[in-house]
Order: sequence, then C-alpha cells, then structure tokens
Amino acid sequence: MTLTSDPHLKTRSTARRETEQRILDAAEQVFAEFGFRGATMGQIAARADLPKANLHYYFDTKLTLYRLVVERIFRIWLQAADTFDDCDEPREALSRYIRAKMDISRRFPNGSKVWANEILQQAPVIQDYLETTLEDWTNSRIEVLNRWISEGRIRAIDGRTLLYMIWATTQHYADFNHQIHTLNKGDMLSDAQFDLAKETVVSIILQGVGIAPEPMGEAS
Repeated sequence: MTLTSDPHLKTRSTARRETEQRILDAAEQVFAEFGFRGATMGQIAARADLPKANLHYYFDTKLTLYRLVVERIFRIWLQAADTFDDCDEPREALSRYIRAKMDISRRFPNGSKVWANEILQQAPVIQDYLETTLEDWTNSRIEVLNRWISEGRIRAIDGRTLLYMIWATTQHYADFNHQIHTLNKGDMLSDAQFDLAKETVVSIILQGVGIAPEPMGEAS
C-alpha cells in the first residue's frame, strides 16, 4: 500500500485541513473585532474552541495567522476579478465583477473588515503586499479598462477611480453592515433587498461608463 492510499493518512490530512480552516475562521472574526494589536492568540484559540497550545502547533505566531487571513480575502477578491480575463465584453465583465464583489461582502464581511482596519492603520503589516501584488493587479485591470476606452467601448473615464468606486461601494456592505442593518430597522437585508442593492449598484456604474444597463430584474 502506498502512502497516498493509506486511509488513515487521508483522514489525518483532512482533519488537519479542517482544523486549520476553523482556526483561520476564528482568527478572522477576532482580528475583525479587535484589530491586529488588540487580538491575542488566546482569544483566537477560545473562538476556535481549541487549547492555546494546539493553536501554536498549527500556527506559530499571531503575525503568521494575520497575514494568512488578509491573503485569503485578497485571493477571494482576485478570483472575483477573473471576469476581466475570461470575458472581453465590458457590460458582462463589469456586471459580473460588481455582483461577485457584493456577494463576497455578504459572505465574508469579517475578512473585508480586517483589510479595512489594516489600511486605516496605514498598513503596518501588509504594506509590502500593497506595493507589489495589489499594485500589479490594479495596473493590469486599468490596462483592460484603458483598452476598452481606446476601442470606444466605454466612456473616457479614469480607470483607477472607477476601481476605487467599485471597491468602496461593494465593500461598504461588509465594512458598514451594522449601519446598514440599523437603517433597515435592525434587520439584515433580505435576499430581495440585497439583490435590489446589487443590481442598483451595477446599473449606476454601467451608466457611469456609458453602458446601458439591463432592465432591473433581468440580470443573469
């Protein structure tokens, strides 16, 4: 029997991945509430329902955990922007990107809050990430937008500002979800309310770049 076919090894490997995921989820919640400085490994262990010693077995430092949490939400955001690569039709690419970013804010609000808190503190931990990965990615999206402009497919707008607007609007539904819930009479947005918000954002941004949006309710 080979090592890879040993069911006991597979079980241990699966259990380890599940535990690591549970720790990352707990760390994301704690970092969102207390920030990097205020969070402790003890709080994360308690949230993950693990002894602190077990936590250190999987992740040796708080910094390691923090960077993994930040990188995870960033990878999710990058995947949402794949529409710029697999679709060269501006209406579809932008619509899918905006909808995906809105959905991510609803599904992963804590990750977005961790990122926002880090930026508000002038990125003491992930500045290198901003200056490399994020800058390269942003420039590549702007190139696509500028090509669409040169081809007359969207209005002559500043691509960087457009991206900032999309980020600010979509991530508002994560970073300020308490404010949204309060203004919604203390309730979370229903599926219908969220879908309306999502399609409203898509419609406004498409019109801003000179693309006639689909009629509300007919989005794919």
